[in-house]
Amino acid sequence: MSVHHKERVVIVGSGPAAWTAAIYAARANLSPLVYEGAGSRTMIPGGQLMFTSDVENYPGFPAAVSGQEMMMDFRKQAERFGTRIITDDIVRVDFKGHPRRLFTTDGSEVHADAVIIATGANAKWLGIPGEEHLARNGGGVSACAVCDGALPFYRNRTLAVVGGGDTAMEEAVYLTAFASEVLIIHRRDELRASQIMQDRALGHPKIRFLWNTIVDEVVGDEEIKALRLTDRITGEKRDLEVGGLFVAIGHEPNTQFLTGAVELEPTGYIKMPMGWRTQTSVPGVFAAGDVMDSYYRQAVTAAGTGCMAALEAERWLAHGGSGSH
Repeated sequence: MSVHHKERVVIVGSGPAAWTAAIYAARANLSPLVYEGAGSRTMIPGGQLMFTSDVENYPGFPAAVSGQEMMMDFRKQAERFGTRIITDDIVRVDFKGHPRRLFTTDGSEVHADAVIIATGANAKWLGIPGEEHLARNGGGVSACAVCDGALPFYRNRTLAVVGGGDTAMEEAVYLTAFASEVLIIHRRDELRASQIMQDRALGHPKIRFLWNTIVDEVVGDEEIKALRLTDRITGEKRDLEVGGLFVAIGHEPNTQFLTGAVELEPTGYIKMPMGWRTQTSVPGVFAAGDVMDSYYRQAVTAAGTGCMAALEAERWLAHGGSGSH
């Protein structure tokens, strides 16, 4: 099946960056078309906020709001200004000619003068029993300490962080402000983290390390009770009572469908050749949110880059879409 239709702006994604881009593009009378994803592993409608039970750090929401509720409000606001939405994935693109071509799961084709990629990045999970259920339901499993660590649920409890890189050390140190104790669980006996981050975590009085240890299961029905652990050296299994688990083993940007079409970093994130601008290596193709930001990974910064991408796309189209300005 191949349906050709031409759009001024196509936005791929449906997290804070995508919906903010849609709001700005729609208000600029660009009539954006959003492909919000169909729920595949690589493109979750609503993005990572769908795993966040309470968002307390987004300005303008004095009372906590659920990530799901916030994303529905973003979506409704975009629709109010005339954004059209298709619940499908973009699985392949061809940015070689003009207009740019995008292909959906059934092979349908859409053409666009300008494209905004806002497909986000998925946290890597351990893939163990109990993990996803408790992460989705706010039961004490998270992949973002800065997002969730300050919630009342986690305060004055023993919290566990899984990982051995800089992110894991940063998350552990951050959590010491709220936890009674932080346990870093690592499958090896040495860390991948930079020396300065290692020193910071190893020297912290509230942080303890469990080396050569694997988490097999998260125990708990409605909320986390314990972690089922295996010692990789002795093979010994035991349960460890904790009040929260933070998985910090990295993120995977949703850029598989872009391979060869735009320049990517070695880590898979979209390369941004103009620094803080949202223009990618392809003129008229812009990127916003976690798909191009491995550093901040916050809803508010994603929304900010969504605004920037829409304004840049509008300006680019106003100059004839030649990229000459």
